[in-house]
Amino acid sequence: MEIHYPSRPVDREKAEHDLALNIKKATSPDETAPKQKHVRKCIVYTWDYHTSESIWTGLKVAPILTDEVQTFKALITVHKIIRGGHPNTLKEAQNQTWLETCARTTTGDGMRAKLTYHRHHPEFNGNFDYEDYISLKNVDDPNEGYETISELMTLQDQIDQFQKLVFAHFRQSSNNECRIAALVPLVEESHAIYKFLTNMLRAMHRRTEAIDALTPLRTRYNAQHYGLIKFYYECSNLKYLTSLITVPKLPQDPPSLIDGGSSTKHLQTKSSASSSFSDPEPITEFWKENEAQKQQELERQRLQYEEQQKQLAQKREMELQSQRMMELQRQRELEEQQRIQQERERLAREQLMREQMQRHAEGRVAELERELLNMKNNFERGQMMLEQYDRRVKGLENEMSQLNLHAQQQIKSKDEMLKNLQDQLLMWRNKYEALAKLYSQLRQEHLELINKFKNAQLKANSAQEAIDKMERMERDMRAKNLELADMIRERDRSRHELDRLKSSQREDLERAKRDLNEANSRVEELSRSKNNEISSLMSRFNKEKQELEDSLRSKQSFVDDLLRQIEEKKNDIERVAQEKDDEIAIMQSAVDQSMTLVAQMQQSTTEAERYQARIDNLLFDHLKDLNEILDSIFQTCIQKIDDSLYELESPMQTGNQNATPEYTLSMIEKATTECSEFSYAFQKFLKSSRTNNHTEVIKSATNFSQAIADVLVNSKGITRLADEDDEISEEIVGIAKIAANMSQKFLLNVQSFKLDDLSLSKRTDIVLQSDMDVQTALQKLSKVTEGLLRHTLDVTKKADGEIGNLVEQEMLHAAQVIKEAMERIQTLMSRPRDLGLSAHELNVHDAILESALAVTNAIANLIKCATDSQEEIVAQGRGTSSHAAFYKKNNRWTEGLISAAKAIALATNLLIETADGVIHKTHNLEQLIVASNEVAAATAQLVAASRVKADFMSKTQDRLETASKAVTEACKALVKAVKTIAAKQFEQNEAAIDYSKLTRHEYKVTEMEQQVEILKLEKELTNARRKLAEIRKHGYHDEDDED
Repeated sequence: MEIHYPSRPVDREKAEHDLALNIKKATSPDETAPKQKHVRKCIVYTWDYHTSESIWTGLKVAPILTDEVQTFKALITVHKIIRGGHPNTLKEAQNQTWLETCARTTTGDGMRAKLTYHRHHPEFNGNFDYEDYISLKNVDDPNEGYETISELMTLQDQIDQFQKLVFAHFRQSSNNECRIAALVPLVEESHAIYKFLTNMLRAMHRRTEAIDALTPLRTRYNAQHYGLIKFYYECSNLKYLTSLITVPKLPQDPPSLIDGGSSTKHLQTKSSASSSFSDPEPITEFWKENEAQKQQELERQRLQYEEQQKQLAQKREMELQSQRMMELQRQRELEEQQRIQQERERLAREQLMREQMQRHAEGRVAELERELLNMKNNFERGQMMLEQYDRRVKGLENEMSQLNLHAQQQIKSKDEMLKNLQDQLLMWRNKYEALAKLYSQLRQEHLELINKFKNAQLKANSAQEAIDKMERMERDMRAKNLELADMIRERDRSRHELDRLKSSQREDLERAKRDLNEANSRVEELSRSKNNEISSLMSRFNKEKQELEDSLRSKQSFVDDLLRQIEEKKNDIERVAQEKDDEIAIMQSAVDQSMTLVAQMQQSTTEAERYQARIDNLLFDHLKDLNEILDSIFQTCIQKIDDSLYELESPMQTGNQNATPEYTLSMIEKATTECSEFSYAFQKFLKSSRTNNHTEVIKSATNFSQAIADVLVNSKGITRLADEDDEISEEIVGIAKIAANMSQKFLLNVQSFKLDDLSLSKRTDIVLQSDMDVQTALQKLSKVTEGLLRHTLDVTKKADGEIGNLVEQEMLHAAQVIKEAMERIQTLMSRPRDLGLSAHELNVHDAILESALAVTNAIANLIKCATDSQEEIVAQGRGTSSHAAFYKKNNRWTEGLISAAKAIALATNLLIETADGVIHKTHNLEQLIVASNEVAAATAQLVAASRVKADFMSKTQDRLETASKAVTEACKALVKAVKTIAAKQFEQNEAAIDYSKLTRHEYKVTEMEQQVEILKLEKELTNARRKLAEIRKHGYHDEDDED
């Protein structure tokens, strides 16, 4: 396909980048409507480059199908792009498989039905514009028109079903902005189809005599008309929708589809009179007719009308006889005027032809006179049309008077209803005032009784009579309270009834006002449109007359100027001819010199072509060498993945024993990102004709293969955490193997010998498909790995639901633990020495404490560097969001970071406790070596977790790597010191035994005892390893319970 470049200055690469960004924003997971500016930029892109391939590519790459909100917003965006984009967009959309993929995940065929209709009817554009349709296609066959209208009505029914589905899914308690946005293209498209159907059906009724055959279409049209009225009424009540577009207003009754205002009964009689169809004449347009054919049709209808009227009663015929005679006289006068006009035109044309044959020099003037005469004839015909329009206006005025009378009757009935409601309101208001007075009286009596009761209480301290009186007053007060409560309930009920009547009255009044305003607006609009039509017609004819007179005067002056210029040109030609003869001789000598120069230039052109051929050969060789280098690098990456795959399948390799599911998930996420980066870089490389961007391809390929290798190693390592009675470990290994195979296939498919014979579009499809295969395999591996995260759901519940605060707490906790460990070591070193220990033991203790102190110092520096690196990663990756939002978005990486911080704190505590135990002889040296190894493993886990999100060549990451090396060296120094101490102790113990003094029997017995001891130790080692695996597995799953 030829590439189209826009007329305005636009950078294609920047436009592609902006397009991808706009697609991403328009299909964001937020349940809001796609912004118009993003959709509009996508539409502008299609008009700039006359293609939409990049839009479909962006939709395929984006993870839209995983979220139903994104899928819905993407379909809204696609619908608007197809309607408003370049015509090539509609053609390219019909060949896309992305919509078929959407159809497998969603219900309904709205977009597919629209594209199918456009595929069968390519003459329609995306907006169903009637003017564009008639300019592209002329219909001669009524059957074809009938089929087109029927299929278009089917598409209208599908739009109606979808809008009902959208309204049915509205929610009262949430934002429906995204759902309302889907109604915008439905309103516009349904109205365009409605206008198209109206014009088509009117044309069919004008061209077809069998009106009964069109009855099914009229029935469906009327049903769809009332459905659209309801649909537009519901849309007009949505404020957000009315702020985007203007909702169309349709008349309450369907418009007449029969031309000329004839009654249905008359048309049915006319259709039954004609028993069969004659061969249809070719129809060039559906709505225009020849003037002569119109006149014949009117004459035939008039004659039929007269035949029907003869069958009526004699009295009615006598009353209407004068009207028919007047109509006949007007018709004859009109025919006579037309005949005279035609005769006048024929004579004028003959006169003009005779004058043209006699005066050839005045041909232009005669042509202008003929045009003026034609315009005058048109003006006269326009005058006759104006008389017809006057008669039509009088009929419309009568219709307007009837509408006004009907509206006045409705207003009168509404006034009577309003008066009745006001009377009822007055009655209930009087009742309410009476109840209010009664309530105030009872309340006053109640207050008086309370005062009397208080006075009685003061006087009735010792008198029984006062007590009886008080009891009687209490009973009276209770009775009054009950009566008061009844009155209050009656008042509340009256208030409720009054409010209900007010609301019903207000609704009826508003409905009556709305009906009145609609009737008035229809009447005003009808009168205004007719007046405007008449005034515009008159002004247009006057303007054309004035223009023709001005044109005639200007043409006459132009002819006079031309005659004068011809005489001047004759004199100039004679003078110039003499000058040209003199110049010919000079030009002949110049031509001879030019021929010599042309021969020299041909020789130089031959040399330039030879050099260009050599340059092309060098470029081809360079491109071939570059492709071989890339293939070699891809093959190396495949070999790296193959080596890791061998370690994954080998039972002798255990993988990374310090790996956790959180760290493995972060490595899977990194592999997913690297895969996308490699796919994007290679697509850019393909678009540049495989000559540029090769460094990015090499870098992304190596990073991708290394990430897959890390995923395989860590996947093998976390199989130790799976239960023995299930098949999770085998499933993890199997899916990881599938991911590795897909990655190798990806790298194999992009090699030059696979792509050389394919087109650019097919190359891009292969890259995208391979990328999707790898992403799918990694997602499956991620889901299986998540099965080992039994405590992940409780992470956000800690620290008040903020996972970002939890990260900071864990880092601070690790720093505090290390600080306490350093203080504890300082305390052990400053403690008075035990005089009961030998100098060798004191030296051993000092060496252990110094090595442990060096390890804790290195760990403290590591935590500081890790905190700086973590802050830099969050600052660069969060954008405008908060820290907590970034942590929640990258929760897998966050969980790995938290797990690593916990592991460092736990390993540091273990190291200090073990060192203290060795000094106090409660622990042995082997435990100290194990604790040191745990510190080194936790350090490696923290560095690896930070490395996943760190930027390339980051200085904070380099400092973290340096601090990690320092911790590793300190741990190695501690292990070396402990091993040296253990070796010295072993030498001292072995020095006490002299094997040379043993007898043969004692030597054999000692050898047997050592072999037995070795077997016992090997058995214990095997059991200890199995027990260690169980402890690690259950210890990992229960680490949150310990916290």
